[in-house]
Amino acid sequence: MKIKLLMAGLLGLVSATAFAQKGELNTAKEEYEKYSGLRGQAAMATMANKSLSTAKESIDKAAANEKTATMPLTYAVKGSIYSALALQDTVAATSLPLFNTAEEALKKAKEVDTKGDNAKMINDAYLNLAQYQLTKGVKEYSAGKYDQAYKSFDFYRTVAPEDTNAIYYTGLAAANAKNYPAAITNYTKLLTTNFSKNQTTYLDLSSLYLASKDTTNALKTVTDGVAKYPANSELRKREIEISLQTGKEKEVVDKIQAALANDPKNKTLYYYAGLTYSQAGDGYANSAKTAKDPATKTKLQASKAEAYGKAGEMYKKALELDPNYFEANLNLGYIILNPAIDSYNAANKLPANKQKEYDAAIAKAKAQFDLAKPYLLKAVELQPKSLDALQNLRTYYQGVRDDANAAKIKAQIDALPANQ
Repeated sequence: MKIKLLMAGLLGLVSATAFAQKGELNTAKEEYEKYSGLRGQAAMATMANKSLSTAKESIDKAAANEKTATMPLTYAVKGSIYSALALQDTVAATSLPLFNTAEEALKKAKEVDTKGDNAKMINDAYLNLAQYQLTKGVKEYSAGKYDQAYKSFDFYRTVAPEDTNAIYYTGLAAANAKNYPAAITNYTKLLTTNFSKNQTTYLDLSSLYLASKDTTNALKTVTDGVAKYPANSELRKREIEISLQTGKEKEVVDKIQAALANDPKNKTLYYYAGLTYSQAGDGYANSAKTAKDPATKTKLQASKAEAYGKAGEMYKKALELDPNYFEANLNLGYIILNPAIDSYNAANKLPANKQKEYDAAIAKAKAQFDLAKPYLLKAVELQPKSLDALQNLRTYYQGVRDDANAAKIKAQIDALPANQ
């Protein structure tokens, strides 16, 4: 009889202990919920922190007891509390252990919570961890620790895979870390979202492909960007640049000409056609500088002159539609100025006993310089603080030996902001 009574007493003690630990778990959950409701309210900060501290004491006891340690709710509550503690702690040395404890508890919570009873609590706690990694990533990025920032942002992105900022930050950090495959993956994902800066994303993604020496995808990306944002000048320029680099000048010209057939009053399309020919001309000019064979050099110079001539026709058509089109004035002035500079430099290389030839060459150069003058002046009139416009105009005055005006333009250039 005494044995039975003793056994009953032991069973009662065990039950009371288990109940006590469940009580600690309930206390931890309740106090954490109080904290969650109070945090963010400045007037309630002290009360919120007290609830979080009490929640930690209780969950530590519940997690240490074999009866409650492996319960799904214990893991979920512990992860929630420690994630909040980590987010609240601004010192890396002490916050990281809290983060690691929270992450480990939440992994176990997801593993054992097969019915999903604590799914919301687990997801909310992971959002705390994501915010922690976001803050950490920003600090790392600002310090130039791009590899570390990428890992931090990628954790954030994993928790919130559809958050466009998470995707963007991860891609940006990867790009700066020269982790091009990861950067490309994230920027490509961005283009499937409604990210507000997707016009720039097309440019960035094309740059990443170029850095990876993948001109095929670089061109495809920027072409897709032009199709979606036809008014974006930077995308148009990039498409032209890559097309020329990959020997597809004809394709891009045909594309612009087809667009002009449907919209013959579109000044921007004429400008882009001019830009295509201009850049092709620049390419021929650069090749001519390094060509050693005289016949090859002559051929390249002829190709340059032809390309500049076609460019001039397109720019003039753009200006017929809008005389105040800054870029068309600027570029037309440049392509007229360029051969004048060549003539001027060639004249100055003539020997001293060739005075007659020198005078004729200088006169020819001056006549060419003067053809550019109206467009150069107009460009400066339209944008008096444009460095390119001012430099082109100064080159003109130097070419016609107008030292006074060249000095005036030099002063205007020197007065521009340093970061111009």
